[in-house]
Amino acid sequence: METTLKCCVIDDEPLARDLICSFIKKTPFLELENAYASASEAIRSIISGNIELVFLDIQMPELNGIEFARVIPAECRIVFVTAYEQYAIDGFRHNALDYLLKPVSYSEFLAAANRALQWKEMRMRTESNQILQSNNKKYIIVKSEYKLVQIEVDKITYIEGLKDYVKIFTDNSANCIMSLIKMKTIEQYLPSNRFIRVHRSFIVNMEKVSVIERNRIVFGKTYIPISETYKDIYSNYIQNHLVTDRPQNDEV
Repeated sequence: METTLKCCVIDDEPLARDLICSFIKKTPFLELENAYASASEAIRSIISGNIELVFLDIQMPELNGIEFARVIPAECRIVFVTAYEQYAIDGFRHNALDYLLKPVSYSEFLAAANRALQWKEMRMRTESNQILQSNNKKYIIVKSEYKLVQIEVDKITYIEGLKDYVKIFTDNSANCIMSLIKMKTIEQYLPSNRFIRVHRSFIVNMEKVSVIERNRIVFGKTYIPISETYKDIYSNYIQNHLVTDRPQNDEV
């Protein structure tokens, strides 16, 4: 599958905006999500995380490109499009991959787009390596009270989140291990092929699950709910392991 980048254009000049849009449409690895006449119009779309690359004008009313670059997510990259070369240095301080001087030629645009593509491919390789390393991890070490505790990953049954704390339950202890750490953080250190977030407050080691009933996972007298937010991930796991005579695309 070829790598693609979801893009948007933000420029208050209609001709300049339309030109960049036309360049995106003729570039196979770019997908134009939307175009905006001001940064304020684009904020909601950018913050939602759907956009990976922004072609951003600098000189705009209300909220200029440099100011806008300070508030967008770090994983969304920027190519500044400006008529003023002196803004280039400021641009590179704010998550910019490149900058283009107006009037922009397609060859210049394509060079910047290729740099963005290389950035995404490098990020994908890094994330893939991190997942592989996580899936091979045998132990994690967490701070609990005033000591460090090493926990064998295979022994973890489930993890419960309580605000900024987590409670780690293992199958070799009647007591849980409490640590001042967020669920999102500890989730990144667990093998993703076995540990699944089934609720905003619960991560479950699916290899330890024996009984599932009424959208709940049962561990003895403990019932862990499966929320709608995480139901698709959970259902995919079940679908891949379910023994059934029905076709694999049937609903569980």
